[in-house]
Amino acid sequence: MDAPATTSADNGTSGGGDGWFASRAQTTPPQSAAPRDAAAAGPRQPVPPSSGSGAPLQRSVPAQQASPDAVLVRRTMAEVGPVADKVTSYFYALLFVRHPDLRSLFPAAMDTQRDRLLKALLTAAEHIDNTEVLVAYLQNLGRGHRKYGTRAEHYPAVGECLIGALARYASAVWDAETEAAWVRTYTTISQVMIDAAATDELRAPAWWYAEVVSHELRTRDVAVVTVRPDQPYPFLAGQYTSVETPWWPRIWRHYSFASAPRSDGLLSFHVKAVPAGWVSNALVHRARPGDIIRLGPPAGSMTVDHTTDSGLLCLGGGTGIAPIKALVEDVAERGERRPVEVFYGARSDHDLYDIDTMLRLQQSHPWLAVRPVVDRHGLIQLPDAIRSFGPWYEYDAYVSGPPGMIRSGVDVLRDIGVPSERIRHDALEDLVTAEG
Repeated sequence: MDAPATTSADNGTSGGGDGWFASRAQTTPPQSAAPRDAAAAGPRQPVPPSSGSGAPLQRSVPAQQASPDAVLVRRTMAEVGPVADKVTSYFYALLFVRHPDLRSLFPAAMDTQRDRLLKALLTAAEHIDNTEVLVAYLQNLGRGHRKYGTRAEHYPAVGECLIGALARYASAVWDAETEAAWVRTYTTISQVMIDAAATDELRAPAWWYAEVVSHELRTRDVAVVTVRPDQPYPFLAGQYTSVETPWWPRIWRHYSFASAPRSDGLLSFHVKAVPAGWVSNALVHRARPGDIIRLGPPAGSMTVDHTTDSGLLCLGGGTGIAPIKALVEDVAERGERRPVEVFYGARSDHDLYDIDTMLRLQQSHPWLAVRPVVDRHGLIQLPDAIRSFGPWYEYDAYVSGPPGMIRSGVDVLRDIGVPSERIRHDALEDLVTAEG
């Protein structure tokens, strides 16, 4: 159980954590029993791209349109915001004391997920009246929670303890009307997630086992990890998945696929080990061929719209080049000749660990331009370099990398005339939870 999710310092896109209202940041837990063979589970359809940004919860409803429940929910969130840590700690204390059987669904070390509950609630509360956007977000979350062992009967327990924690720390604004609003809101949210999980269980496993078949250390802290899933794993170029290693059970992190779907069924990820990153350090420094990891379902909408011939403007920072490479391969495999411009940002030449691959792709495809941008002592910034080329207003833009780079990249793209609806990236909340 994570917090609502879509790129990651851990995954290099950089993809995100996900989860229940408790355990990328990404557009996610061990899961209930599901058919383990492809025939029984049925093929999973890749998550289709949504319009606009890959971050599904970026649009908000004007305040004047807020429903009475939304007003009360947001008032509660404003009240508990300054004491978010206390609310989260109290929630878990209630949950594990009242429902000790649920403790096994969470990681042994709770410090890796303490802030995800409030981030999830803030996200849902902000968009409580934006039904179309919120439902898509929650459906993806409900599907992802299957891998944690989350079942329908767990949701009431979570809601009970959530409301208990809010009532304690929002006492200044809490009354019967506010509690009723939260009950209605949580009931709606949880039912969307339950229904999505039930539908998904009919067509796909809750997780895939995957064997590490190759492990290439590109730099001291970046590895390219290639795995073979135990059954077909349908996905789209530009998407990401969640990964659990055998060394840290029930701790999942998001990683983007570093290639378009391959005929041999293999999947590759670019992983950067980050300080105190349990999953990333395990994958970079401990994983070896023959090890078995688990994969959650594919997610994310940072995919190519093949119904248009618009050019692609791609900004990839660090291991965020992984899904960008996948997008380039996707265009190439379709036989399209639409222009693709890739700006590959790094802090040093050494960090351009995949530049040879990108330059080989450029040599093979005349419609592709690859422009490495190295930040030398702060004198050259990736977003600023984009201003030197263009114009870009007729391009679809894709931004992948650390959260700070995504924010600045999106700001620059908007400033130079790229419409917001043509800018795609994974959700920032997933990028934050994906690290580790």
